[in-house]
Amino acid sequence: MNPIVAAAMAGLVADKDEGDMLVRLRDRLTGLGVRAELRENNSALMVHPAEPGLPVWVFVGYGGAYYSWQNAERRHPTSDPEGAANILAEYMAR
Repeated sequence: MNPIVAAAMAGLVADKDEGDMLVRLRDRLTGLGVRAELRENNSALMVHPAEPGLPVWVFVGYGGAYYSWQNAERRHPTSDPEGAANILAEYMAR
């Protein structure tokens, strides 16, 4: 396979994996009663506060190792979407 095509395909797989991680987080948040919606291409998750206010954008970063929000000042391992959902739910309830 052409090296350029191989690199592009590897990027598509990584993007899909990160999108799947955000889908798992969204599902956990929804189960906790927190409204969260994915961007069209599953590149980010917008989490809405319970009260009127600004949403928080969540991304997968650090090579797929962490969910991050608040300019990456807050993060949680992607291997624990349930824990990340609990932390985000608490954070959004403030």
